[in-house]
Amino acid sequence: MTRLNGRTAIVTGGSSGIGRAIARLFAREGASVVIADVTEAVVEGGPPVTGVIRAEGHTASFVRCDVSQASDVDALFADTLDRHGAIDILVNNAAIRGGKPLAETDEALWDAVMAVNLKGSFLCARAAVRQMLRQPVINEARGRIVNISSQHGMIAAPEDFAYGVSKSGLVYMTRQIAADYGRQHIVCNAVAPGKILTGKGGRAVEPRWIEYSEARTPAPRLGTPQDVAHAALFLASGEASFVNGHNLMVDGGWMAA
Repeated sequence: MTRLNGRTAIVTGGSSGIGRAIARLFAREGASVVIADVTEAVVEGGPPVTGVIRAEGHTASFVRCDVSQASDVDALFADTLDRHGAIDILVNNAAIRGGKPLAETDEALWDAVMAVNLKGSFLCARAAVRQMLRQPVINEARGRIVNISSQHGMIAAPEDFAYGVSKSGLVYMTRQIAADYGRQHIVCNAVAPGKILTGKGGRAVEPRWIEYSEARTPAPRLGTPQDVAHAALFLASGEASFVNGHNLMVDGGWMAA
């Protein structure tokens, strides 16, 4: 299990849920993982992921970072370069939900969602590309970016207007980066999860949304963070060198139905 051996990977929003699963899997595959998040506390409960990864015999560090702040992002990338000398993989996973339809979405909520989900991904991708352009080509890439989008970036997100619009922007951003920098050996793809059960409570697991998701998903179960992590691993590895600008559905067939 060394598909990422010797690589350095930044995972934003890596303390909990999908980001946590990605960080653990990447570390098991040989990457030195930098978890960037606003807190080390785990939304679903449990010990901080850096300690878990180290206990499993792998390399991880935590950098407190609000991805919506350019100064935090600059510090994150500078710290990672100081420690590791390169940035081979960026996973743009940090995101927040709005949980309101258009008529109930006030300006503050819109701004908050866009600041993390879209501006944060832009700031991190920009910093990554700037650094990757300076790096040598290894396994057909100077670096790889994996954005965590959503099926709700392509179809309506019920009662979650700002979130859906932000994820739609991230799907477009993925294509634009791939088109602009593919010839410079930068690979940029996205993973679009369907309904993923992370263990988090609240609105996401209200019975009406579970029933809605089960009705929309042809697979006999809903997704897990590990389902998304394995897709992200493929896109972050040399196995996906000729895959660029793609939005990989991990949705149990939701978008096929």
